[in-house]
Amino acid sequence: MPPPPSDTPPADSAPTILVDADACPVKEEIYRVAERYRAQVRVVSNSAFRVPVNARIKRVVVGDGFDAADDWIAENAGPHAVVITADILLAERCLKAGATVLRHDGKPFDAASIGSAIATRAIMEDLRAGMDGPLGAAGGGPPPFSKADRSNFLQALDRVLVKMR
Repeated sequence: MPPPPSDTPPADSAPTILVDADACPVKEEIYRVAERYRAQVRVVSNSAFRVPVNARIKRVVVGDGFDAADDWIAENAGPHAVVITADILLAERCLKAGATVLRHDGKPFDAASIGSAIATRAIMEDLRAGMDGPLGAAGGGPPPFSKADRSNFLQALDRVLVKMR
């Protein structure tokens, strides 16, 4: 049987960090923590961008089809994976596969929180769809990413990888 492609996470017990990379503000932090724990990293996106030259870090460029990156991540998520994403629906898929899922600010998605996160997402989507005129364009979006968010993420990823050892 031929070896798996190089972008497929390894089957051994070392944790693999799967990064939903297109809008991830903590990639550099992930690389540093992964090196400390000898974790594998798969940086998944629809387009190529630079990743460090490191045998443990692989860039995975998927097709530009709708949800192609999410599909790859969900298919490769499992009990030895930590998924980094802000995408609630992707988080749900990865949790079902047994992965640990963290948002960019370090807050975990888990079985207890994912249902309410999905419900809130649906409500917000309905509210945005119902807003017409000039107020509809004034969205707001998430708050700016802060130093505290970065620090919280580093601590959370560290805790998760210690627990997985």
